[in-house]
Amino acid sequence: MIDENKMNKEIGEFKKINSVRDLNVYQLAFKSAMKIFEISKKFPKEEMYSLTDQIRRSSRSVCSNISEGWRKRRYSAVFINKLSDSSQEAAETQTWLEFALGCKYIDNRIFKELDEKYEHIFAMLINMGRKVEKFCK
Repeated sequence: MIDENKMNKEIGEFKKINSVRDLNVYQLAFKSAMKIFEISKKFPKEEMYSLTDQIRRSSRSVCSNISEGWRKRRYSAVFINKLSDSSQEAAETQTWLEFALGCKYIDNRIFKELDEKYEHIFAMLINMGRKVEKFCK
């Protein structure tokens, strides 16, 4: 377990990490997925099994892959692989957001806000991968 003296390298400040929920990248990914859930409620019914389902699934997968990686951090290669999977799901989410914008289901302000959040998530995941020894047991 990471103790109080270890640095939370995803953001560059000291804090105690007791669970995956303490990671800022997890918190941002979770909040972003919930925002997507809320906005996708307004998507047309004909998008239920395509865009709506896909964007909800990919945004939630960002969090779930971070969680899986956290539980498997005993093995740095597996941890890094799960961070990579999380990044791939974040990229997929950005693509679905672009479709939602193109279809005029969301406006440019919402698109930009969420797209920037996912860019920030990418940066934190990359930083965690570079500092894997700080996260793995």
